[in-house]
Amino acid sequence: MESMNELGFYTLAGAPESPRELIGEITEAEELGIGAAFISERFNIKEAATLSGAAGAVAQRMGIATAATNHNTRHPMVTAAYAMTMHHLTGGRFSLGIGRGIERVSRAFGLPPISTAQMEDFVGLMRRIWAGEVVVGHDGPAGSYPALAMRGIEPASIPLTLTAFGPNSLALAGRCFDAVVLHTFFTDETTARVARAVRTSAEQAGRDPASVRVWSCFATIGDHLPEPVRLKKTVGRMGTYLQAYGDLMVRTNDWDPVVLERFRADSFVRGFGGSIDHTATTEELEHVATLIPPEWLAPAAAGTPSQCVEAVRGQFDLGCDGVILHGASPADLRPIVEEYRRTRPAGVFDDLPANPAGPRGS
Repeated sequence: MESMNELGFYTLAGAPESPRELIGEITEAEELGIGAAFISERFNIKEAATLSGAAGAVAQRMGIATAATNHNTRHPMVTAAYAMTMHHLTGGRFSLGIGRGIERVSRAFGLPPISTAQMEDFVGLMRRIWAGEVVVGHDGPAGSYPALAMRGIEPASIPLTLTAFGPNSLALAGRCFDAVVLHTFFTDETTARVARAVRTSAEQAGRDPASVRVWSCFATIGDHLPEPVRLKKTVGRMGTYLQAYGDLMVRTNDWDPVVLERFRADSFVRGFGGSIDHTATTEELEHVATLIPPEWLAPAAAGTPSQCVEAVRGQFDLGCDGVILHGASPADLRPIVEEYRRTRPAGVFDDLPANPAGPRGS
């Protein structure tokens, strides 16, 4: 079946019982024609390098990207070798994707917060190492290294993806990355604005704005799923985002900060340990739902398959090149993807490569 390289999904969405679930998900996604698998990282059974290798071994056509790992949890040479290994394993369908991460988690692990300058410096190191350069005496925001080099292998150009949220990260994406993954529950106005910001930054850096692929991360929760599942994937997910970086969510979408204050002041939220989407019961999620305005959950694909497809197509109209059908497994997505394929316009996305950060026409 022809791959639809404008569509992606996150493998092992949420809290899987076993990472082996990835194998069936990749197989089913390819059978449906989903073009890209994105791999998020959590420090439990979702370590990104291991999952990438498993996905690369199973996928025959699909692009694979980390979205995201953090650049400072591995030595640069380890990360460079990981990406080069994936590049060859997949025949060039892999993109190394990094992100800023959650500051409070970094601090808890004894890691400094990740800065924009660090990520930009890291990108430069990766490109130089993959190009076959011997980097000697590097001393920059990403760290100090006496010598970095990859021996005995042909140089390669491996596309880089940034999971971006705030204005500094979005500008960085346009300046030196090949693709950007936006955040879930961006309003239409926010999505259009940040897509423009990425391309403006690319143009200001002397790059072709169209060369940076913009991926919408679009919550996709069809009404064929049971209500408790839909509640977990909407209210639960939003509740976790508000726990982790609510101020940024509110500022980015120009939402009312008083609502966030009420959410945080709620006795259940204040006393809840862990992520709401992982461990809250259905009854607890029903309570959290009373704290979140419906319009905050509205930027999503919901309803019948045709309604979901219409919402997905709207993301392209806002300036996105691809849509990650977020928060659902290929099995969950089947009726939606089948409807999308049935009504997919001919020729519009033929120039998109399998690599989710590869430039159009490559």
